[in-house]
Order: sequence, then C-alpha cells, then structure tokens
Amino acid sequence: MAVLQGLLYTKSHEWVKEEGGEYLVGITDYAQAELGDLVFINLPEVGDAVTMGEPFSDVESVKAVSDVLSPLSGTVSAINEEVLDAPESMNAKPYEAWLIKVKDVSDKEDLLTADEYEEFLKTV
Repeated sequence: MAVLQGLLYTKSHEWVKEEGGEYLVGITDYAQAELGDLVFINLPEVGDAVTMGEPFSDVESVKAVSDVLSPLSGTVSAINEEVLDAPESMNAKPYEAWLIKVKDVSDKEDLLTADEYEEFLKTV
C-alpha cells in the first residue's frame, strides 16, 4: 500500500492535501484496494457544508457501496468532475484522483501524518 509523505490521513482512510489555503480530499490507496473496482461516485455540490467525521460522499464498487467521511469541516469549493466520469481513476491513481476541495476549514486536529497512518495500517 502506498502512503505518500506530505499528505495527512484519517483512520477512515481518507487523505488531505493543503493547497493554497484550501484542502483536497480523496481516498487512500488502502481504501481503494479494499473497495475493489469503483464504478460510481456520488459527490456533494459546490457550496455544501461538510462536517468532520460525517459522510460527504459515497462510492460504489463491484463489492459494495461505502460512505466517504469528511476529514475536516468546511465548505466545498470544488468537486472533481473527472472522477464522476471515470470512477476507475480512483483505483489507478488514488492520490491524484481527489474528490472535493474544501475551503473555510476548521476541525482538522485529528489528522494523521504519513508515518502515523502507516503505523495505524499495521493494526487494521
């Protein structure tokens, strides 16, 4: 499983990348591997509020439908239209295929560093 340095992670297997005061959010390599081949992604609308620990999206794979939990609280400033058209890109490049961009962020204290996330994965 790839875990990239410079990103932050959650125990529910989402990643976060700070970019110019906004935050990209996606699912980790571990999450996409566990889910299997993704076939559908449901995303919120731009302007929607997201709350840390609450579902903001669901992803459907050949195995199941799973909620994606928000790693932080804030407002959706962009959605990745490309993953809506090609959900399989989440399997191929999970750290490039982000889901949403969030602004006005709060509640991000529980995020893990790459090293902390790797240690956590050893317990899963």
